[in-house]
Amino acid sequence: MAVFISNNEQETEQIGAQFAAELPGGTVIAMYGDLGAGKTAFVRGMARGMGLDCRVSSPTFTIVNEYLGKRELIHFDMYRLSSADELFDIGWEDYLARGAVCVVEWSENVEDAFFGDEITVSIEKLGDTERRITIGEGKTC
Repeated sequence: MAVFISNNEQETEQIGAQFAAELPGGTVIAMYGDLGAGKTAFVRGMARGMGLDCRVSSPTFTIVNEYLGKRELIHFDMYRLSSADELFDIGWEDYLARGAVCVVEWSENVEDAFFGDEITVSIEKLGDTERRITIGEGKTC
């Protein structure tokens, strides 16, 4: 487990970039954190760290955004879903089969869809801009 303290959005993005730079394809990231904690900022950093030159935004209303380039990042937001069944209904297994890095915000809503080998990223608000980012393995956050 690794713990980082971020003092602002740019630092959160930088931590995400460093984290994702060497992630192998097929990695699943389960993200946890309250609304406004910085999950999407972390994913913006991940995209940059993976060498993707794209605009990263929260897929709250679209459920999934795909960022393509030399590598592939698929960004899910499960805020509006109430069960893992709904994730499977939108093709979860097909996305996993593509070998992309898959990052899932609001993972607590779909934990039954995970196999236990995902990397967890938990972002906790410590203040207006300060965050504790905990990166671990499996369903530990």
